[in-house]
Amino acid sequence: MSDTAPIDPDTFDPPLPESIAPTRPILPEGMNPVLPAYRWLIRTRIAITWLPFLIGALVLDNTVLEDFAYRGALSGIIAVLSLAIIIIAPQRIWRRLGYALAPRQLRIVRGWLFHWDTIVPLVRVQHIDVARGPLDKVFGTASLIVHTAGTHNSVVSLPGLEPERAVELRDAIRAEIKTDWQ
Repeated sequence: MSDTAPIDPDTFDPPLPESIAPTRPILPEGMNPVLPAYRWLIRTRIAITWLPFLIGALVLDNTVLEDFAYRGALSGIIAVLSLAIIIIAPQRIWRRLGYALAPRQLRIVRGWLFHWDTIVPLVRVQHIDVARGPLDKVFGTASLIVHTAGTHNSVVSLPGLEPERAVELRDAIRAEIKTDWQ
């Protein structure tokens, strides 16, 4: 008999390297991840984007390419491509989206194919919005939108937050802005 207790698969979380632990965010030290529900919001947006292409491919296959030897190939390729993107991209985007609010700055890190590390000095903030679209309401997320002085990158968006957390961040930034004015 073994001295070790049986492993409960629901509570066991073995330490895995970041490269093969797809459910864990890959963020710099001290960064906060966004909600896991944001992955489903991204999946839904991608599916909505690819739906017209799939419909168009089906129409082409059944009208213009009716006599083509490989009828249905175009819609099959579009379906496989869109399905692969719907499965792979949201997870990778979510794992690399994080934020940190320091006393004088907001840092947002994002990017799967292209990496952005944005630091917004709070003294440059003009106004702040908390936005929730229809899909955000369905998936329980919100976006914090920070408008800054200047023209280049004057709007910085942080999607995938809990609505309460977005309001907390907005209020914390607003409080910091008020102390800088006084």
